Amino acid sequence: MNTHDRAVEGIDNLELLSNSELQLAFNRVKAAYNTKGAFSFSERKEKLKKMAILLDENRNAIINALSADFGHRAIEETRISEIANTVANIDYAVSHLHKWMRPKLRSTSMWFLPGQNRVMPQALGVVGVMVPWNYPVNLAISPLAAALAAGNRCLIKVSELTPKTEVILRTILAQVFDDSEVVVVGGDATVAAEFASLPFDHLLFTGSTAIGKKVMSAAAHNLTPVTLELGGKNPVVIEEDYFLGEACHRILWGKTYNAGQTCAAPDYALIPKGAINDFRVWSSRHYRSLFPCGAMSMDYTSIINQSHFNRLQDLVDDARNKGAEILQLEDFTDQHRKHRKFPFTLIFNPSLDSKVMKEEIFGPILPIIEVNGLDEAIQFVNERSRPLAIYHFTDSTESKNKLAEKVVAGGMTVNDVMLQYLQPSQPFGGVGGSGFGAYHGEEGFKTFSHMKAIFSQRGFGSFTGIKLLYPPYGMLGRLIIKLMRG
Repeated sequence: MNTHDRAVEGIDNLELLSNSELQLAFNRVKAAYNTKGAFSFSERKEKLKKMAILLDENRNAIINALSADFGHRAIEETRISEIANTVANIDYAVSHLHKWMRPKLRSTSMWFLPGQNRVMPQALGVVGVMVPWNYPVNLAISPLAAALAAGNRCLIKVSELTPKTEVILRTILAQVFDDSEVVVVGGDATVAAEFASLPFDHLLFTGSTAIGKKVMSAAAHNLTPVTLELGGKNPVVIEEDYFLGEACHRILWGKTYNAGQTCAAPDYALIPKGAINDFRVWSSRHYRSLFPCGAMSMDYTSIINQSHFNRLQDLVDDARNKGAEILQLEDFTDQHRKHRKFPFTLIFNPSLDSKVMKEEIFGPILPIIEVNGLDEAIQFVNERSRPLAIYHFTDSTESKNKLAEKVVAGGMTVNDVMLQYLQPSQPFGGVGGSGFGAYHGEEGFKTFSHMKAIFSQRGFGSFTGIKLLYPPYGMLGRLIIKLMRG
């Protein structure tokens, strides 16, 4: 029986922890950390490598489980996002781990010589990771890899919307960790609320802003530091100097990837005045090129459940009722509804009071707004909550630098979309309303580490320079204090 068969067979027997069991699981992991301490360099490296190998070996099981959870998940999207990118994050950590773990010398003020300063990365202890449904493997394993690289043990709360993928995660992680090292937790919002209330040494949450606020509030009772990876309305700015047809192609790919169910997906586009008709033509052409069978293509992912499907339809209906022009690039059929395939939809010049301009879309719907140049686009973006990402299409270095400096956003890709997330060396995180803190790369290691400042006193026998500042204060002591600018 292969891994996927075992996963499907076990789907009705998921370990759903009660509140008391969740506390016991946390206590078990915490006690193990207190007894055994952080993982050694060799343990971290070995476990990271084993996770990468198991992801590769279980590729088909992951693909099948995710497709079952979604109704349909494009195979190549799973291979890119859930496997290849996750393995890339692990491999990057493995190759840089020795450098990250090494204590760093810092300069020492002349007044404290011959003492020595250094900063030593230290594991925090037990960290929590709360995983959303849209990329349940990547958004579980990539933070776990960062936490493990830093030497921590971990509890992972997975979404109840991806139960088959949960089984695969349990199967993989059980081959790397015992239950005093990593615990996977299932369950609904009640379990999630209890999970966020545990006294973790750090808690990373990926999800909506509304839930992120609740998580932060729950964590505050324990003074648990939190990294929030939220969503938001990520703008695309297209300038006149960039070929509109190519911009449309790249935006369309990003907006239909995982059916737009990506926190870093383009949310709306700001285009030059008078470019709407060209945008319409290019989008229609590229949609047919990317998906010859439309949304029923095997390369087009389903919306996760009926509730989210209905929410997207409500966004379109609300925009239409408020006067926007709607262009759905194919007819909506019963087959679309049956398989929850939401066709790519353009909304031209929507009312700024419409839901589609106030809420994160999280689906294959793209509002288009005309602006008069870069300055107006920058003003439009800055009048709204700070986005997780911004995408800028321009051939001008001056314009690129101007937008990068003027707009505060979690990340940015120039002349493409979403690619900042796929860089294992780059930090990924939000700012303001799109979250705070970061992981991936060295920043992920630092997020899950305490950077301990260490001063080592050295002297000549019993004498050290600082003793010159001991009372009773004489002329020499006062002179030194004066030279220190005190």
